[in-house]
Order: sequence, then C-alpha cells, then structure tokens
Amino acid sequence: MTDFAALRTMMVDTQVRPNDVTKFPIIEAMLSVPREAFVPGSRREAAYVGGNLAIGAGREMLEARTLAKMLDALDIQPSDLVLDIGCGLGYTTAVIARIAEAVVGVEEDPELAAQAQSRLSAEGADNAAVIEAPLAGGAAKHGPYDAIVVEGAAETVPAAVLAQLKEGGRIACLFMEGPLGLCRIGHKADGQVTWRLAFNASAPVLPGFDQKRTFTL
Repeated sequence: MTDFAALRTMMVDTQVRPNDVTKFPIIEAMLSVPREAFVPGSRREAAYVGGNLAIGAGREMLEARTLAKMLDALDIQPSDLVLDIGCGLGYTTAVIARIAEAVVGVEEDPELAAQAQSRLSAEGADNAAVIEAPLAGGAAKHGPYDAIVVEGAAETVPAAVLAQLKEGGRIACLFMEGPLGLCRIGHKADGQVTWRLAFNASAPVLPGFDQKRTFTL
C-alpha cells in the first residue's frame, strides 16, 4: 500500500524547499493536503512525481515547485480573500484554503468543477467554494480579491480578471512566450497592474487567456 504521507514529505523536501520556499504556512499546507485526493483515480500513484500532471479536459495540475513558488511570491496572508482561476480538481484551492481566510475557485469544465467541490468538501475545506463559470470572467460577485492565482498559462490576462483585484492586491500568472514560460507577479496600484518576473515555469494556456489573432492580407 502506497505511503502517501511519506511521498508528501519527499515532495516538499525535494521539490519545494530546495527552490527557496521557506514560508511555514506554505510548507505546512503542502504537507497537510493530500495531493492524491485531487487527481483522477488512475493517476494517484503519479500525484507526487515532479512536473505538471494531466487531470483531464486538456488541463494540467501545476507541479509542486511552480505552485509553491507562486504562493511564496504572492505572500498570501491569513486575512486574504483569494481567487483561484482554473482550479481543476481543487488541489491548489485546498492548499490556499489552509493559508488564506477564504478562497474562491473558478472552473469552467462542469465535470472538473463538480469534482473539485466534492473533493474539497470531503477534505473539510469549508472556507473554499468552487464556481462553475468561464475562466476569463473570474468571479466578480465574490470579489474584489487580495490575491489571484491563475492555474495555467496566459498569453494575455483578461481585463475582467484584473478588474477583480483589489487596490494593492497581487496576481500570479505564467506567461508563455513561444516554448518558454515565465511566471510574473502583478501588483495593482492606482488601478493599474504592473508585472515583474519571478521565475521560469510552463503550463498549457487556459481557455480565454490566449491572444486573439488578427489576420491581414
């Protein structure tokens, strides 16, 4: 029988701590949330392997290193309300729920959204909710948010999402530039979001976060 608790400890010790993530709330959350409970049943044994993990509907769960570094850069506080866009089966939402006051996950695939809410409830994450809605629209009625996590890559971030960030709030997003991915952290001041580079990482571009192409003759 697989010792998932031991695999969780190994994940933190080999994928998280060596990447300069030392904030106790993040370490504690990633040691506590059973990652294997938030992947398809057939992928449980692969839940702690490094790299992004396919979870269906063309979506991927972010690797532990990427998620930990995003959360570290966002510096989520216990009083924060957080928006988790593209929450998939709910793993990141569950991790954030242990760090923040409350978290709203958004998932547009109906099956993933239903599964995420069910799995979060099973794990007792009563300060987390999942909204089934287009990812590019965010969840405006529950905002504005102190922090936003985009669980996938973007070529551009929709204005509707940026509008849901509080003044002084932070947003983490991976930007794909050809084959290369860069995680940037955005800070909102005077109504504008300015971005700074945080680290390299990659993921599939989320629906609605692609750059609309224009064709000219």
